[in-house]
Amino acid sequence: GNAGALGKLREQLEASPTQFGKGVDYVLHAILHRVVDQYLPIFEMIEDDVLAMERRSLHDFLGPEEVARIFELRSELTRFQRTLGAMAELVRKLVPCISAEMTPYFHDVADHVHRVQSMVDGLLLVLSTVFEASSLLEAQRIGVVTRQLAAWAAILTVPTAIAGIY
Repeated sequence: GNAGALGKLREQLEASPTQFGKGVDYVLHAILHRVVDQYLPIFEMIEDDVLAMERRSLHDFLGPEEVARIFELRSELTRFQRTLGAMAELVRKLVPCISAEMTPYFHDVADHVHRVQSMVDGLLLVLSTVFEASSLLEAQRIGVVTRQLAAWAAILTVPTAIAGIY
């Protein structure tokens, strides 16, 4: 059918008999290439959320909603990672079955998948770092407050002791 972006791809292939005439291997490559190209906008949306979270975590306390969002983003990235792994496995299994002249095209698709996988791995690392940094900053802020309270308690101990004696 003509559903989604693959419908446009079908129209492009049918409009160009030279491309369509290259055979099933070329059509399969075009489909896989189009699907992999659609991964990048998905990644960029998630990346924007992660980087915004990173900026916020350095300036403010992360509230429960933001911590929950970190775990949601982590879940999305993990699901995305599984999809990328399946696509990489599919391309790897198809390479021996295609013609020799199409092999470089399939290797190109595999390289695109690998590049997106690397970027997703990097974002997962950033999310972990954001959570750890936020926890460390909060612990540091709590330490400062604890020291201030201890100092006030020490200051008030002497008058309290004197008042207790009299």
